[in-house]
Amino acid sequence: MMMRSLWFSTRVRDWATQIALLGGLLATLWWLAGNTLQNLAIRGIRTGFDYLWQPTGFPISESVVTYTPSDSYLWAYVVGLTNTLWLSFLAIVFATLIGLFVGLSRRSKHPLLSRIASVYVTTLRNIPLIVQIMFWYSVALSFFPPPREAVNLLPGLFLTLRGVYTPSLEVAPGGGLLMAAALFLVLAIIVVLRLPRIKQVRLSSRLACGIGGWVVTVFALSVLLAHPLSLELPELTGLNFTGGMQLSPEFSAVIFGLTIYSAAFIGEIIRGGIEAVSKGQWEGGRALGLSDRHIMFRVILPQALRVIVPPLTTQYLSTVKNTTLAVAVGYPELGLIVNTVINQTGQAIESILIMLGVFLTISLSISFFMNWYNARVALVTR
Repeated sequence: MMMRSLWFSTRVRDWATQIALLGGLLATLWWLAGNTLQNLAIRGIRTGFDYLWQPTGFPISESVVTYTPSDSYLWAYVVGLTNTLWLSFLAIVFATLIGLFVGLSRRSKHPLLSRIASVYVTTLRNIPLIVQIMFWYSVALSFFPPPREAVNLLPGLFLTLRGVYTPSLEVAPGGGLLMAAALFLVLAIIVVLRLPRIKQVRLSSRLACGIGGWVVTVFALSVLLAHPLSLELPELTGLNFTGGMQLSPEFSAVIFGLTIYSAAFIGEIIRGGIEAVSKGQWEGGRALGLSDRHIMFRVILPQALRVIVPPLTTQYLSTVKNTTLAVAVGYPELGLIVNTVINQTGQAIESILIMLGVFLTISLSISFFMNWYNARVALVTR
């Protein structure tokens, strides 16, 4: 009688079903792992992570951190990870700025600007990213001039067949201390500007005082430390440039393609968020005598963030994952490093697991930060 009553209990049946499904999943994973290890043993393929400490013996064309072929496979993974993070960071920042401009342009009353933004979004969203990266790579290799005929867009910025040359930051002894002090001053100024008494002052005056104080303080510290930070400009020497920083054609093509592709989606996300705000907010702002610019940035956008942030998080995650397409033009991000290691060592399972764990960690970190920010801007009802 008791067993019969348990069987008709919805709660017991639900728990029994969940336990059965979990047991089936664990059993399947156990069988797959055992079968894989058995097949690897039959073929004489060794497993384990001992290879991580062995020297790689292969070069990496470009890297954010220092690397030599005598470094270990573990450090090669670190090099690929830093390249991926650097590429993701730049693409997200530039795509967000361009996307904001595109989203506002789509709502502009100027017909030409609105049409151009519409064509931009419609065109780039419907062309595969890999095709765009290959296009910009071929443009960089085919249409950019040799170093002697480089296109000088800005002082110290040159476009050439061999890549983009930009000024580089030279750090002398004391430079790390100066950068840490500059960052600390930024945080201190942000805290001071948020004090209740200071917030009563006009925003433009607060920003002017904060930026001015930061510039004067950092300049004074730089003088005291004998100018430990300086810019090194690229100079044409013979057939190529020396000094400065070189952005390879591969990196330039990937960052350009990834940025303008992601910006098209981000622009639509921002436009949709702005459209979701009631038109009564505009009318209320105009009734108070505010200009459209003040209404947009003081009234509309803060409310639109509640709609913008969730899909924007998804787009940021897609941007990070899309960096793996850089392998198509040979930029050494994590995916290309993993493929090279697999070809050299045969440690496919371990390498893929490392790659999966890295991208999972990056994605969860971005999601955590964006969810935290979304909770900060969410509308709380009581």
